[in-house]
Amino acid sequence: MSGSRLPGFFRLGIDERRRIVAELGGVDGATLAAVLDRGGIDIATADRMIENVIGTHGLPLGVATNFLVDGSDVLVPMAIEEPSVVAAASNAARLVREGGGFITDADPPLMIAQVQLVDVPEPALCSERITKAAPELCAIADRAMPTVVARGGGAREVEVRDLGDGMMVVHLVVDCRDAMGANVVNTVAEAVAPRICQIAGARVGLRILSNLADRRRVRVLARVPAAALAHGGRPAREVVLGIAGASRFAEKDPYRAATHNKGIMNGVDAVVIATGNDWRAVEAGAHAHAASSGRYRPLSTWSESENGDLVGSIEMPLALGTVGGAARLHDGAKLVLEILGVRGASELARIACAVGLASNLAALRALATEGIQEGHMPLARRGSS
Repeated sequence: MSGSRLPGFFRLGIDERRRIVAELGGVDGATLAAVLDRGGIDIATADRMIENVIGTHGLPLGVATNFLVDGSDVLVPMAIEEPSVVAAASNAARLVREGGGFITDADPPLMIAQVQLVDVPEPALCSERITKAAPELCAIADRAMPTVVARGGGAREVEVRDLGDGMMVVHLVVDCRDAMGANVVNTVAEAVAPRICQIAGARVGLRILSNLADRRRVRVLARVPAAALAHGGRPAREVVLGIAGASRFAEKDPYRAATHNKGIMNGVDAVVIATGNDWRAVEAGAHAHAASSGRYRPLSTWSESENGDLVGSIEMPLALGTVGGAARLHDGAKLVLEILGVRGASELARIACAVGLASNLAALRALATEGIQEGHMPLARRGSS
């Protein structure tokens, strides 16, 4: 990747855009055109992926430019039906680029397998027994996922939680490596359940993963020089304070926080869908995390720094995969991952989260200046004309 800063990219024709993306993304131009012309998937593959197939349903696939993530340029394919999102994210990424780009951090790829216990006779004693049996339970779990273990993953720990009224839940924490992990974790939950039942002397209820992937969180930081935010005759500091004020509004009001977070998910989901990942799981985890304090809160915050710049941060659970699932079957998802050039699930999650923060910044900047319809939706008006 020689650079994601592509001024005037939106003015080019589709063929020229494809040529540039193929060149910068290191993919074959003819292959790119062939895959994208058929929407990334043929009917026979679709019929193997889900049930009762009658066709395929396409979404526009655009490329967000200007992204500098941890010092590396990235072209970001985004699949979304909403006008202005790709352009707005690209514009916000350009602003963040002037402050050094996005800085990211990610937890290890840990997912939780839940085994529910009901009619537990002595919760304290049950918890003690299961905790002591953790090495045995982890060994059972590892035998159920040899491929993951061979890649360096596997069961990492056991947690026991007393939910009251004779109900408990056992968590097996699993390192999924570059998989999203749903199938692996569900397999683990079912594999360890019989032994947990024996140890606890209780009935087993549900055995399934949790989509609140709070052991697998991603954090992104961004800084925008105040001078870059002067807009439409408005002084830079006025814009900085306007964005910071909009952020505080979301922190104080869950009605605003829901829309604030929707703007974040505009960016995150578009990358998740483009890469063939489970956007419903990502949405569920993000909103559960937003409400984990007992009050629904924004996933990101923005404020004025000591030197007057705008600084933003985001933290959210983000369980993505670059192996298995649609990444194995869907030619479009495979092509997108190739264009991104990611080396694993963690890197993909960091980029997706950065795109979410960029989308959030774009929306807040529009809201704090001329308003969302005037500043953030010109492509929507063009599309409806």
